[in-house]
Amino acid sequence: MDRIQAANELAFRVGFSGHSGHLRVEPLYTVEDRSDPIKSLPDFILPPAFPRETPESIKEHIEEKYLSVGLDADEFSPEKVGRQWDFDWFGMSKIPLEPSLPRSVVVPVWEVPYRRQMKQGKWETNSVQVDVSELMIGSQDSRPLPRIAGPAKDFVRGSINNRPFRPGGLEDSQSLERILPDGASNGDWVQEMLNGGPVQVIPPSFKQGVDFGELKAYPCSWNVYTDQDQRSFESTSEEKLNELSVQFDDLFKKAWEEDVPEIEKDGHKSEAEPGELDAEVTEVDERSSVQEPDLSVLDEILSVDSKGSTSVLDGGGQQQQKEAWAVKGGSEGIADHFYELVPDMALDFPYELDNFQKEAIYYLERGESVFVAAHTSAGKTVVAEYAFALASKHCTRAVYTAPIKTISNQKYRDFSGKFDVGLLTGDVSLRPEASCLIMTTEILRSMLYRGADIIRDIEWVIFDEVHYVNDVERGVVWEEVIIMLPRHINIVLLSATVPNTVEFADWIGRTKLKPIRVTGTTKRPVPLEHCLFYSGEFYKICESETFIPEGLKTAKDAFKKKNSRAIGGGSGSYTGSSAGRDGVRSQKQENHNRGKQNKHSGAKSSGNFSGSGWVNQNNGSSQNNRGSRRSEASIWLSLINKLSKKSLLPVVIFCFSKNRCDKSADALTSTDLTTSSEKSEIRIFCDRAFSRLKGSDRSLPQIVRVQSLLRRGIGVHHAGLLPIVKEVVEMLFCQGVIKVLFSTETFAMGVNAPARTVVFDTLRKFDGREFRQLLPGEYTQMAGRAGRRGLDKIGTVVVMCRDEIPEEEDLKNIIVGSATRLESQFRLTYIMILHLLRVEELKVEDMLKRSFAEFHAQKKLPEQQQLLMRKLAQPTKTIDCIKGEPSIEEYYEMYSEAEKYNNQITEAVMLSSSALQFLTQGRVVVVKSQSAQDHLLGAVVKAPSGSNKQYIVLVLKPDVPSTTETPLEKNSGKFPEGYFMVPKSKRGLEDDGYFAAPTSRKSSGVINIKLPYQGTAAGISYEVKGIDSKELLCICAKKIKIDQVRLLEDGSSAAFSSTVQQLLDLKSGGNKYPQALDPLKDLKLKDMELVEAYYKWNSLLGKMATNKCHGCIKLEEHLKLAKEIKRHKEEVNALKFQMSDEALQQMPDFQGRIDVLKEIGCIDEDLVVQIKGRVACEMNSGEELICTECLFENQLDDLEPEEAVAIMSAFVFQQKNTSEPHLTPKLSEAKQRLHNTALRLGELQAYFKLQIDPLEYARENLKFGLVEVVYEWAKGTPFADICELTDVPEGMIVRTIVRLDETCREFRNAAAIMGNSALYKKMETASNAIKRDIVFAASLYITGV
Repeated sequence: MDRIQAANELAFRVGFSGHSGHLRVEPLYTVEDRSDPIKSLPDFILPPAFPRETPESIKEHIEEKYLSVGLDADEFSPEKVGRQWDFDWFGMSKIPLEPSLPRSVVVPVWEVPYRRQMKQGKWETNSVQVDVSELMIGSQDSRPLPRIAGPAKDFVRGSINNRPFRPGGLEDSQSLERILPDGASNGDWVQEMLNGGPVQVIPPSFKQGVDFGELKAYPCSWNVYTDQDQRSFESTSEEKLNELSVQFDDLFKKAWEEDVPEIEKDGHKSEAEPGELDAEVTEVDERSSVQEPDLSVLDEILSVDSKGSTSVLDGGGQQQQKEAWAVKGGSEGIADHFYELVPDMALDFPYELDNFQKEAIYYLERGESVFVAAHTSAGKTVVAEYAFALASKHCTRAVYTAPIKTISNQKYRDFSGKFDVGLLTGDVSLRPEASCLIMTTEILRSMLYRGADIIRDIEWVIFDEVHYVNDVERGVVWEEVIIMLPRHINIVLLSATVPNTVEFADWIGRTKLKPIRVTGTTKRPVPLEHCLFYSGEFYKICESETFIPEGLKTAKDAFKKKNSRAIGGGSGSYTGSSAGRDGVRSQKQENHNRGKQNKHSGAKSSGNFSGSGWVNQNNGSSQNNRGSRRSEASIWLSLINKLSKKSLLPVVIFCFSKNRCDKSADALTSTDLTTSSEKSEIRIFCDRAFSRLKGSDRSLPQIVRVQSLLRRGIGVHHAGLLPIVKEVVEMLFCQGVIKVLFSTETFAMGVNAPARTVVFDTLRKFDGREFRQLLPGEYTQMAGRAGRRGLDKIGTVVVMCRDEIPEEEDLKNIIVGSATRLESQFRLTYIMILHLLRVEELKVEDMLKRSFAEFHAQKKLPEQQQLLMRKLAQPTKTIDCIKGEPSIEEYYEMYSEAEKYNNQITEAVMLSSSALQFLTQGRVVVVKSQSAQDHLLGAVVKAPSGSNKQYIVLVLKPDVPSTTETPLEKNSGKFPEGYFMVPKSKRGLEDDGYFAAPTSRKSSGVINIKLPYQGTAAGISYEVKGIDSKELLCICAKKIKIDQVRLLEDGSSAAFSSTVQQLLDLKSGGNKYPQALDPLKDLKLKDMELVEAYYKWNSLLGKMATNKCHGCIKLEEHLKLAKEIKRHKEEVNALKFQMSDEALQQMPDFQGRIDVLKEIGCIDEDLVVQIKGRVACEMNSGEELICTECLFENQLDDLEPEEAVAIMSAFVFQQKNTSEPHLTPKLSEAKQRLHNTALRLGELQAYFKLQIDPLEYARENLKFGLVEVVYEWAKGTPFADICELTDVPEGMIVRTIVRLDETCREFRNAAAIMGNSALYKKMETASNAIKRDIVFAASLYITGV
């Protein structure tokens, strides 16, 4: 190239270099130029393009570009806010290609060292080649081996092809039983190590191993006892020996059970181990030889804890110990010596911990499971944070589960600055590779069922808000997860205070076979005071958990005074209280009259009732409606002004209806509670938060309305709000700029945002089925939001009173009543059954046995087993028959059956109107006996009359000792009242009157004797008493003569003797009782069942008469023996049944569900899960049977992606009452087809005796209210337009579409299992169609503002 001249003779040339032809510039120097360097300088030198590189700058550049966490400025620009990225961290990560699995692997075979083969003077371990499939089959164990890890893409979520890890606490199955090798059951195996056996350094199948050099054996000495020596030693000092001796057998078995690799696999440390063990024994021997000094307090704590845990664990799987698995108490001194017990904390706290927090942390450091029960804001999260810190310290993982997605998002934000945190919910997956994972409980359940390999790494699982186990719909998920957790995972449970904390912890401990430490506090960090607000004044009714009746009385006096003044004035003007007199009636009316409303005015229908019922819905006058609103506004204004004057803001007002929250907030049109600086802060925050929405979404009516309220310091929070709006309200409330917040009760559960004051709009709520009072637990949960720790000395709870003052009993029950107990909501689901049927070793019966519902029954099993053994050990009684082979058992069976039919007939006779006509004076009857075995023969003395509704009867009593005839005889020597002692001179005369004619005197109806009247005549005791007709056992065909006047008015002994004698004459024929009235001939009964029973009874009597036992002189004695024998057999059988699987409460439901699964083809006759069942296992968001049938009937094939996703919304939409959608003919046909499928499945389940109504089943699991909305949204219609199509709140629409995206993923996975590629693509298209704009706007908690 020619030379180019530049200024001042600066010469350079341009050339090409490299394969791609890069240009380069090269300076050219002449010889004379080089002699004078000054001349070679150009006239102008440009600054370098980049600064000079130094080691420091290079390091800084690498750290900034490759090592620092940050977001790509282009990808995460404000213009792209709201986009979603589906990035599979494990699938897309740059990892080497996985080689195909080998068909077999080499595993070591354990042998005692001295029995191994000798090669060149060294022992070598044997190994064996094992087929990989065998290791895969045995994958139920919870440790890394023998199961082989799956592909990386299934590391977090698992796969339907994986087997679940074996749950902790299950008895070892046959496949896991281990046979101890020969020579391992005695101390001989140690001799090889004692005699200088070399270290085993060659791995299985290797020719040579690592050279550790010359290792010398540690000098040691052993105390080896034979069995005989041990027994003699035990007899001298058994307790000391148990504490101080170390046996090789125990050490070996412990190592064997715990899978210590050094001993079990190849014994690599066979020489180092004796030294370590010897050190322990030497310490023990030294301790035992020297007199034991007084233990310090610290040693006492450690020794008590170790003994306590050992005593519990010694029970093993047999559960024979009587000690409970929940360990409460024994924590004295831990708080005082905490920093000595835990000198190296995994996480330091800038404040002094409470005692219960120190106890929990100490137990976590010991690797024990903990149950912490404390009030809201007491500091339970400290325990969760420490578990996270321990996981980070131990290089393991911890999982935090919460029942509500909002809590998960909040905790992710709270923990992000402290730990390596990831988030897994139904629609969000952030950093799943993190060591600390926050997820919903359903995600963890899915991971457990699908055998995710990440389970191996988990050390702690933290369950927050454990009292949510009481939730009817989702409480079962908590029980499933607790039961399914493998044994290597420790559990941390955080709960509000509940009465049966120990009981619940005992269930978990018994289920997992590990002790659960129970700690906590009932002390509130900020004490509460409870007040009534009536007519502009506060009346304190409770303080320091003590009810104050005087305050309630003052409020009632004010109520009476105001009402009397209003009545006395006689004014007919409109008052606030006249809007609705009866709160409950108004609530029901509003619930009945719900309909499509103008949503953007705030009066949004939500499917709930109006929380207070003080707004009259049925008044047609617009003037009254305006008056009602003015009245509501005035009540709220007076309350807010009162709170503001007393410095009791901010306040959370709980209304139990979304509609009620919006109306109450909109009523405060003139209220402004914020300063100018707070208004500016609110405006800036809202602008930044809503800037991620596109233009049309920012101007949605709900967003505009809420911003207007927020600027005035008023907030609204309920499920009808858009998720981003709810998060803005929550964050602003936490910042303290919102002064008044109207909220539903979800705010108390899902948001950690305490206030100065909490107000209850009413103490009644609609729970989906009925209107009822708040439960004490619900009240406590919401009231716990009052009082900010560190800011307020006391929290205030206010109950609004409008038309009435609550009763003292109701207030006491709600405010200071016992919290709701933790109750099992366990129920069988089809998806649970199918998951468990995939694993042969884990039966559904095992899951049922370990549920909290069966806890008490399973706890009694050891006692029942002992009782059964005792009953079986009892000598069997035999019957010696004098007529040859005994047939008394057959006779007794017929006798028992005849007795049953007789009782049935008698009961029907007594209830019939025709029978009552026979119950006249003199009718012989048989009366049921309360105390004696035989029933009582008697006669009707007087039938019921106008004043007396009972039958007066005289009955013969069985012979009993005279000391027990009447209760009065024990207390005094006098005769009972009404008992006549006839003078001796007149006794003969009276006796002659036995058969004298009755008196002709007419009865006055007066009863002069005191009932019950007792006496003796003709050597037989009798009693006169009043009875009801249901106490009669039988009406006899006989009648006797009764002198009512002499019996009831005169109390004549002769009359009683005459009556008793007539009854005795009826028994003289050898019959116990006279012939009864014939139900057919005499009573003319026509009931078919009764007639059939009558004929069976007569047939049995005939068979009994032909039996050789009939008429036997020992019949009565043998019948008693037969009864005892049968009772003994029944008790034994009942005990066996109670101990069997068939006694489980939900066993009939399980059998019915198995039959349903067989019928539709999910499982075969051998209970093997088929492809249809595997598809059903993928369905978590909708009803699994309907979803599966929908897929296998190809109901989505003829639909476009938009139409398919619209129909699928019926699976996840939850609101019951909505406006009717307008559907296209194609969608209407698809809707009807899906509804028919649900009806068919409901009828099938009802056929197999499941408690299901087909219509209710279809109505509950398919709700088509948002089909039109989702269809338009998938077609691209703006969100503001689709909101006009329905009365469903915006927040509910967003939540449904977000869940619908998860359903699309499930259907897509199901299509892959089925091999339906067209459906797979259709579901991907549908998912992409709905994933846009405000519906999938990222959470503020995750991305920040």
